[in-house]
Order: sequence, then structure tokens, then C-alpha cells
Amino acid sequence: MQSCESMACASILARRSRAALMPMVTQMLLPMIVLCTGLGIAAPALAQDANAAEQLIKDNKCTKCHAVDRKKDGPAFRDVAAKFKPEPDAKSKIVHHVTAGDKVKFSDGHEEKHKQIKVKDQAELDNLVVWILSLEGGTKY
Repeated sequence: MQSCESMACASILARRSRAALMPMVTQMLLPMIVLCTGLGIAAPALAQDANAAEQLIKDNKCTKCHAVDRKKDGPAFRDVAAKFKPEPDAKSKIVHHVTAGDKVKFSDGHEEKHKQIKVKDQAELDNLVVWILSLEGGTKY
């Protein structure tokens, strides 16, 4: 059996070790807690934003040439995401493409002006682009 004196020393050392570890644990855990809390709050908002983005592409008849998961006359939205996600200016490139009316070339060789998307405000456009970039499973073309 340990004496009271050695038990007291062990107890003091254990408290000191825990006290020394607390700032490290706090530094590591606090950012993770904040991140998880933020994700928990944002998840319902993303679901609603996805619905708004999908409605916007339907309203603007984007689905005539594009689908989420398969190529039509234009690339699948998932493929657009796969192509542009790695680029630092991905958002601005997609915004330009859907708003500028630049010519696009079709597989049969003919060219047409890309239809300009009609939005109520910049937030609606930003939501669409963020939604496109959030799509997974596409391939680069």
C-alpha cells in the first residue's frame, strides 16, 4: 500500500498534468465544436437553398440542355462542378457563363448564344452557383 504522503504527491502531479493539458485540449476542441455547430445550423438552410436553385433552373428552362446527373446538349451540372471546383475563381466563371450570353458550341458543331439566366437578385444567382459547386459525383470533361 502507498503511504498517504505518496498518494498526495501523485494526486498533485495528476492535477498539474490535467491543468497543463487543458489549454491544449481547448485549443484543439474549440474549433471542432464551432465547426460542428456551424454545420448543424447550416444543414437545413442548404436543403432549402437546393430547392430554390432547382426551381430556378426549371423556371429558366436550363433543363432543356442540362441535367443534374447526365449530359444532354450541355454538360451535367455535376460535371460542371467537377470541372470548376478545383479552380479558385470557380464561382465567378460559372456566374459569367450563365449571365454573359457567350456562344456555346454543340456536339453537332453549331453554335448558339447561351441563354442568360433571369434572377431577382444577386443572392439568388449566388445560391445557384453554390448549389452547382456542391454537387458530387461528376467527371471532368
